Amino acid sequence: MAMVPNSDRRLFRSFAKGSAVIKQDTVRPHRKKPQPYPAQTRRDEKEILESLLNSEMDPATHENGDELLFFRSGVQRRVVRKLRRGEYVTEAELDLHGKRVVQARDALGLFLRDARHNGFRCVRIVHGKGLRSPEKKPVLKEKLPYWLRKRNEVLAFCSARHFDGGAGAIYVLLKRG
Repeated sequence: MAMVPNSDRRLFRSFAKGSAVIKQDTVRPHRKKPQPYPAQTRRDEKEILESLLNSEMDPATHENGDELLFFRSGVQRRVVRKLRRGEYVTEAELDLHGKRVVQARDALGLFLRDARHNGFRCVRIVHGKGLRSPEKKPVLKEKLPYWLRKRNEVLAFCSARHFDGGAGAIYVLLKRG
């Protein structure tokens, strides 16, 4: 332990003169402790609610008629605008025509994994308009937004421009690296 010079000791004692010794060596917090939070219960309730509300078809993506549009919070408007205008170079394409739902979902997973691995930023997915489906409804077009929203690497997607497939295809913007 280092020695304290006498002048420093005298100075300290002159300032501390008349002060009392504290008998307690612990300090109570200024704030009350928060009430216990049932985190797991809340997560379970949220999961149940989401499973009830999340259907395979997401009506929020069909607000503008045939056009699909989705972007995560934090994606800048100019980025979404460029994507909608088809200004990003599409570096790969997946054609889902003629695939059943399970085949399409699996092909999508592999395609996105490969695109991310190759460092692609923008890809195009052709899902078709559903004109040849038994019900004449776009089955894959309704499922695709749901699948893409669940993928963390997907930042945004929108319907493609007319010359790139229009209402039968989408552009997908992926996270970098």
